[in-house]
Amino acid sequence: MATPASLPYRLVVLASGEGTNLQALIDAIASGALQAEIVAVFSDKLRCRALKRARDAGIPAIGLAARAYPSRADFDAALFEMIDIARPDLIVCAGSMRLITATEVDARSDRMINLHPSLLPAFKGLHTHQQALDANATEHGASVHMVTADLDDGPLIAQARVPVLPADTPDTLAARVREQEHPLLLEVVRLLASGALRLTGGHVYLNGETLAAPLQLRANQRLA
Repeated sequence: MATPASLPYRLVVLASGEGTNLQALIDAIASGALQAEIVAVFSDKLRCRALKRARDAGIPAIGLAARAYPSRADFDAALFEMIDIARPDLIVCAGSMRLITATEVDARSDRMINLHPSLLPAFKGLHTHQQALDANATEHGASVHMVTADLDDGPLIAQARVPVLPADTPDTLAARVREQEHPLLLEVVRLLASGALRLTGGHVYLNGETLAAPLQLRANQRLA
């Protein structure tokens, strides 16, 4: 495993759809803005845009069909056997739509993060932008958190906030949130790769101190 003194920091990315956050990671690494390496991308879809983005960047990309396995546990066991072969320092769930079984999560909880399009604990699950509009929320956003076996649960690491405007639709609100998801994810990964952020024993530490509240993405696209 990589350490802050022995880069590159090894990433595995799990994605199920378009892969825009994966692309943000790819671009940041290519530009030198993020000192890391994506060693593999996995999907629960045989074909999706995220897999194509990875292959276009020369990154090993594997899609698995859940229906080919007798149970969810069997699928996860096969998936994480392959992930472990890649020896990641961090597993990034970026648009991955599967809830991972407790056995696999518990063995890797200190090196798995998830990006979720809401200000958790509000609006877990799917259709978060519609949920926010239905609740007449005035603020929405995205969260990065440690992964647990529970849906969109786990200690919060960082958040990005956007206003909900009177004329918003789910699509316009989603687009505004997506603009903040990319720098949010990049900053969290950057801090983890540098060693400033650590995930240990189900807790988040910043510069050796327990994180009392999630970091917030500022206008300069840095976390504080």
